[in-house]
Amino acid sequence: MLKNTYEWLDKRLDITPMWRDIADHEVPEHVNPAHHFSAFIYCFGGLTFFIVVIQILSGMFLALYYVPDIQNAWKSVDYLQNEIAFGQIVRGMHHWGASVSIVMLFLHTLRVFFTGSYKHPREFNWVIGMSIFFVMLGLGFTGYLLPWDNKAYFATKVGIQIAASVPVIGSAIATFLQGGEIVGAQTLARFFALHVFFLPAILLLLLGVHFVLIRRQGISGPL
Repeated sequence: MLKNTYEWLDKRLDITPMWRDIADHEVPEHVNPAHHFSAFIYCFGGLTFFIVVIQILSGMFLALYYVPDIQNAWKSVDYLQNEIAFGQIVRGMHHWGASVSIVMLFLHTLRVFFTGSYKHPREFNWVIGMSIFFVMLGLGFTGYLLPWDNKAYFATKVGIQIAASVPVIGSAIATFLQGGEIVGAQTLARFFALHVFFLPAILLLLLGVHFVLIRRQGISGPL
């Protein structure tokens, strides 16, 4: 039945060339651990993407139970952790995955820099990669407030105060992040919207461009 379904779709959408283009893509020898032990340093980008996928899937599960208002935010997190099957595990994956993804992305950035992979003709992809880095930092910052406990509240206040210290536009940034004059209900709602809708959409767009450029330009060689 699956074969017949695939053939029916293939005749109408011609999907075989698309997935064969991906499956048959050769990996350069210098990034193959079977040939070079140092090839593992080229795996940080793929590991980062793998963790991002886990973050998206676990975040979708958490969003089923999370309530983004100051009266029920912490209650919904507590309910998720203590009453929902595997809720504590999924939240732990999402919590620690945020830190691991930043570490992996930082290591990937170091690899690109020290191997000179940002040079011609990959300058634009370097800019895209750095944009992804800052979006990931934004996701980590906006997600930190969502549990709405004391640690999240005061850490967010400190972060907003740091943003407010930026010359000229600092006060505008702080007002935008807070949604008002204080860290309160509007801040939580704004951070939730940024964390769940706006920043993930930007991240997926940047990742798409990043992967297209990698396929067109190829994986950079060693120094």
